[in-house]
Amino acid sequence: MPLKKMVKIGIIGGSGLDNPDILKNARDIKADTPYGKTSSPLKAGKVNSTNVVLLARHGRKHEIPPSKVNYRANIHALKEQGVTHILATTACGSLREEIKRGDFVIPDQFIDFTKHRETTFFEHFKDSAKHTSMPEPFSEELRRLLIQTCKELGFRTHEKGTIITIEGPRFSTRAESKLFRSWRADIINMSIAPECILANELGIPYAAIAMNTDYDCWKEDEEPVTWDEITRVFKENVNKVTELLLTVIPKIK
Repeated sequence: MPLKKMVKIGIIGGSGLDNPDILKNARDIKADTPYGKTSSPLKAGKVNSTNVVLLARHGRKHEIPPSKVNYRANIHALKEQGVTHILATTACGSLREEIKRGDFVIPDQFIDFTKHRETTFFEHFKDSAKHTSMPEPFSEELRRLLIQTCKELGFRTHEKGTIITIEGPRFSTRAESKLFRSWRADIINMSIAPECILANELGIPYAAIAMNTDYDCWKEDEEPVTWDEITRVFKENVNKVTELLLTVIPKIK
């Protein structure tokens, strides 16, 4: 009978959502990759009895803008550490009236609107062509567990949504924001692509917890998004993200 693969969860923490205190017996791991340095040293520890590796997407002092994050190094390093699943946290803006500040969205689709990022590990086809199928880019099993756990905790949650990733670090123009709505995108951020793409290329199930902080700038009866407003909503809701992670991780098999 084949041995069951040991579960090890990678957490990629976005802006304000990368608290290393959730881990017991935490230790730093410096990771060298063929793609350069990771955004931060990896932090390895446990949540209950589950092995977890935490990575701060933008660096531990939020010093790396989204377009400069070394996504390939980050995903490759998690793979080298034996991570079997990835949970990513991200702030997002709402492109829909019904997705309110502080709501969670568990996206099921993405649109990659970035322009300057390394989006693949497959830089040549010397051995054979490699085109990764990606009709359902987010792990349905992880999404199911996240949705179920959000319901248990009583968090206002949207069970699916299309997230569009823009280059950043600037926010959208009003024309862009309205365009993205016309494309039926539901939320907007600056980091899910190419992160999700790269996880899929390496065969690591990936799901995201998106926390809405603003209405981008399409909603003309609201103030346009600002970094100060994002930070304010973070502080009000970051404990919910931590609680969700601590509750869902032991369920992953």
